[in-house]
Amino acid sequence: MKKHFSYFTIFEWCLWLGSMAVILLSFILLKQTSLLNLVDSLLGATSLIFLAKGNPFGQILMILFSGIYGVISYQSAYYGEVLTYVGMTAPMSLLALVSWLKHPYKGNRSQVAVKTMNPKELWLAIPLTLLVTVIFYFLLKALHTANLPVSTLSVTTSFLAVYLTFRRSPYYALAYAANDLVLIALWLMATLQNPNYCSVLTCFVVFLVNDLYGFICWLKMEKQQNTNQKGDS
Repeated sequence: MKKHFSYFTIFEWCLWLGSMAVILLSFILLKQTSLLNLVDSLLGATSLIFLAKGNPFGQILMILFSGIYGVISYQSAYYGEVLTYVGMTAPMSLLALVSWLKHPYKGNRSQVAVKTMNPKELWLAIPLTLLVTVIFYFLLKALHTANLPVSTLSVTTSFLAVYLTFRRSPYYALAYAANDLVLIALWLMATLQNPNYCSVLTCFVVFLVNDLYGFICWLKMEKQQNTNQKGDS
């Protein structure tokens, strides 16, 4: 029990418990009624603390989060979010899970080996992201998606985030933070029309804080792994 408890630092426990508390208080104080929104928000926030540690278990939680989030988005006619999370984020998270399990750091299944991407891989990400954005734009337009420009931007940032996650790059968290900002704007507009979506809005504010922390964690992991590798050589 002590070993499992010490897996997270005191700050990480505070961050996770604080995230749970903010989401729960938002749900209670604003008299929200959708338990599905609440469960998904708690699930998503929990996945991020594991992802920040480079733990593949976070990918499993992200797959579950994406499925439920797709249902919530469908109810709001945010078809872009449905296509993005169910059709892209969930499958890419599955691929990332396989990639992370295949590349544990020194055999440690609870921490993935961080990869430093070369310039060629980074340049490949740009045309791929633009291509996905254009394709999804016309798909979303055909489906009469609500708030089309913001929904399309969400696709752009989401694809870049899942691509970098699959490549095991620390910058995946920064891309997800950008996606959080887009989703905060998207769900703010939904909340103004239906206050019941306030818990989803709160969820992505919490996600933003966690993703920024995840980026810091991965930079530290990358530095530590590189230092250990030099020491072993």
